[in-house]
Amino acid sequence: MTRVITYAQALNEAQDVCLERYPEVILMGLGVPDPTGVFGSTSGLQEKHGDRRVFDIPLAENAMTGVALGAAITGSRPIFTHHRVDFAMTAMEQIVNQAAKWHYMFNGTMKAPLTIRMVIGRGWGQGPQHSQSLQAIFAHIPGLKVIMPATPEDAKGLLIGAIEDDNPVICLEHRWLYNVTGDVRPDYFTEPLGKCELRSTGDDVTIVACSYMTLEALRAADLLRSIGINADVIDLRTISPIDVSPIINSAKRTGAVVIGDTGHTKFGISSEISAIVVEHAFQELHSPPVRVGLPDHPTPTGIALAHDYYPGARDLATACLKALGRQDEAVQITVEDRPNSDQPDPSFVGPF
Repeated sequence: MTRVITYAQALNEAQDVCLERYPEVILMGLGVPDPTGVFGSTSGLQEKHGDRRVFDIPLAENAMTGVALGAAITGSRPIFTHHRVDFAMTAMEQIVNQAAKWHYMFNGTMKAPLTIRMVIGRGWGQGPQHSQSLQAIFAHIPGLKVIMPATPEDAKGLLIGAIEDDNPVICLEHRWLYNVTGDVRPDYFTEPLGKCELRSTGDDVTIVACSYMTLEALRAADLLRSIGINADVIDLRTISPIDVSPIINSAKRTGAVVIGDTGHTKFGISSEISAIVVEHAFQELHSPPVRVGLPDHPTPTGIALAHDYYPGARDLATACLKALGRQDEAVQITVEDRPNSDQPDPSFVGPF
């Protein structure tokens, strides 16, 4: 049995479940007990579980990440939240030099079960310092696991799995996903970290995507279907570790691969997937993999610039036609896939 809830509500349920099941779980972060509750994902949790387990923190990301790590290595399971991934840049020493290395440095005798939630992506004209998608940075670091749930079901299941994991896990949540709705089981369940999901099937082209770009990839598949092209859509779900076998198998079957990422193509997740495909399926490819992501300059603030900066379904569909050698058919893809504002739809409202 399932019911329809939002992505934010699913995250809230995941934390609620873990706070109930595990007395060692604590939830901390700027704005956690505020009325807005990190886009609703932490609303009501302090009232239910008390201010000793769910609490606000000072504006000191590096120091407080160190506190969270200290709690993790001494028996707690902290969930640490950042409103934006950009703020975590001040805490990279604790994340990269400490949390990621703890298990290795002590030869497996110690663990660091720390989950760090961070918001990525555009929204409300946040601009260069508050709209970045920096997942490639964290995926590059050995010792960190990185999840990027794209659906409410995965938001709940993957976050519970992350909290239960004995490794430090980075949970990246795109700002445009919080009001997305979907079927979610009301009971306790987990989704396995390190496993991708086939969201749509087809024999003509493979689209690999993560986070919000998975939704755009599914829209692109619909656009392609209207002109007789069927696509596999693979949702990475976890970008470290990457579940490579389904990607390779699909690439060998279709011979054409497009990768969509919310981050920059330069040194990004799409580059890694492209390399994996070329290394393991080169002989079966009909054309080079095509990457779709952000260009090599900072994210803009104004709507006029953002309109052309962020790729969407039409860009992915056009890239698929390129991979198939059917560029001339791109004119048939006339559906407007980009919003005319910094909102994916009118329901997307909020204080930040």
